[in-house]
Amino acid sequence: MELEFFLKKFVTFFVEPLGMVLSLFVIGIYFVFTNKINFAKLFLGLSFGLLLLFSYQPFSNFLVKNLENQYLKYDYKQQVKYIHVLGSSHNTDNSQPISSNIGDSGTKRILEGVIIHFRTPGSKLIFTGFKGETEISNAEMNAKLAIALGVKEENIIINSKPKDTQEEAVFVKSIVGNEAFVLVTSATHMPRSIKLFKTLGLNPVAAPTDFHKDESAKFFTAPRIIALENSKMATHEYIGIFWSMLKK
Repeated sequence: MELEFFLKKFVTFFVEPLGMVLSLFVIGIYFVFTNKINFAKLFLGLSFGLLLLFSYQPFSNFLVKNLENQYLKYDYKQQVKYIHVLGSSHNTDNSQPISSNIGDSGTKRILEGVIIHFRTPGSKLIFTGFKGETEISNAEMNAKLAIALGVKEENIIINSKPKDTQEEAVFVKSIVGNEAFVLVTSATHMPRSIKLFKTLGLNPVAAPTDFHKDESAKFFTAPRIIALENSKMATHEYIGIFWSMLKK
């Protein structure tokens, strides 16, 4: 499992926007030094062309919207016992407050989970996510922020072992079985997550957050770093969906 996990991460880099652009650029430079100018022009042109395309806001917005529009925001009316907040990124820099230790997407996921918890009497929050390269797991960091926001420790369930969404789903199944529960994750990540959880026989109710679509995106606009980030995020999800289809 460890080898498969890291191999998946390695391969994914090269088929996502930045890795794809860098790979084509390196190949182009190679052909420059080997004096194969036509090939050099082709690969360097492709690298810059893709960089501009993925950095073009209307295009990145198109990629993101196709994912985020699949599930509406949670209506806060369902009476469920468990609320599963998927893990994200974090750091353990003690010079920063807990609100900065957790990445933007993770903070939004936790906030949405806490809001749902407070509006659902008798509910419990489930946090999952492993340590990565840090000393404390993402699940524990997320729980710390939830407690700081007023959630009682007895209403929190933590599992620090899952390294990806599939492992998170397997753990939650051991708790909820086929009982309905709220699944909180980023809107771009929700379609792949719902598909995976349902494949395992779970009954998730979507509560998407951390939206990135922009309804005001203009056709005539300069390339933007945020658009490249959004393209990367969306492409990662499309690759994940495609990978899950191949594994069937």
